[in-house]
Amino acid sequence: MSKRLPHHFPVELSIVIPLLNEAESLPELTRWINRVLSQHGLTYEVILIDDGSTDDSWDVIEELASTDTHLRGIRFNRNYGKSAALNVGFRETTGRVVCTMDADLQDSPEELPELYRMITQDNLDLVSGWKKKRYDPLSKTIPTKLFNGVTRWISGIQLHDFNCGLKAYDSRVVKSVEVYGEMHRYIPVIAKWAGFRKIGEKVVQHQERKYGTTKFGLERFVYGFLDLMSITFVSRFRRRPMHFFGTLGSLSFIVGMLITLWLVSEKVWLAHQNLHARDVTAQPLFFLALVAVIIGVQLFLAGFLAEMVQLSGSNRNDYLIRDRLNLK
Repeated sequence: MSKRLPHHFPVELSIVIPLLNEAESLPELTRWINRVLSQHGLTYEVILIDDGSTDDSWDVIEELASTDTHLRGIRFNRNYGKSAALNVGFRETTGRVVCTMDADLQDSPEELPELYRMITQDNLDLVSGWKKKRYDPLSKTIPTKLFNGVTRWISGIQLHDFNCGLKAYDSRVVKSVEVYGEMHRYIPVIAKWAGFRKIGEKVVQHQERKYGTTKFGLERFVYGFLDLMSITFVSRFRRRPMHFFGTLGSLSFIVGMLITLWLVSEKVWLAHQNLHARDVTAQPLFFLALVAVIIGVQLFLAGFLAEMVQLSGSNRNDYLIRDRLNLK
């Protein structure tokens, strides 16, 4: 089975905004977006995702949508997280270009027209914002720099700010990727491994928070690194798990067997020379070799079982097709 990527769009720009307890900022944000995009003559839609707010955010969204036909709203029954909000919002978009931004007014709508231009005229698949000058405390900026450095090293994508909420995507990207857990900060990584390699970056304005307080703590960096390991493994080995488990298992088995053969050979040679030699089973190295052999067999079997699961999966032949030509 294959997925065909969309080509026809009712609007030029879709803006997906996940939010949690941002009732104060929403009226100003939506007015700002309307003013900027109207000046540039862009047709657009704004999809507001209420991620289980406990304040009046949904009431504000309903009131704003009653007078502004550009606005659409989705309300979660409880807080599921930013990745879930983005994933649902992406499915609802109808625009040629999809932009994401935060609802706290720290992302400027003034950046949207240029982001749209970079996707449509520079033919980029994805543009990530870079908050070069930040208005955040050191407790947030220092871990962010470390996080970005590790992600650049592992992914090979030379972006300065993976965690910036202000991003623009060709619609084909958001319709082709799935975001879950805390994966929203790794959408460029997911997109690259899905074949969307034209990734750009734009320095964007970062504004001081005007309303409310930040919703993120230091634990997000711990979860972020774990998610990076997960997405790295899944993206590279989902369709060929035996390459990962089988390689590790084979190496462990071979090392264990070589150590065992060396110990046995040493015992035989010493006995042949009438020299005293400890029993093979009396040496700690033998038990380490035995553990390596057992682990090797287990890893190999894990790879074999994972391969069987993959072969029986309904999406084993699910590939992205960009275009078709002269095909019936």
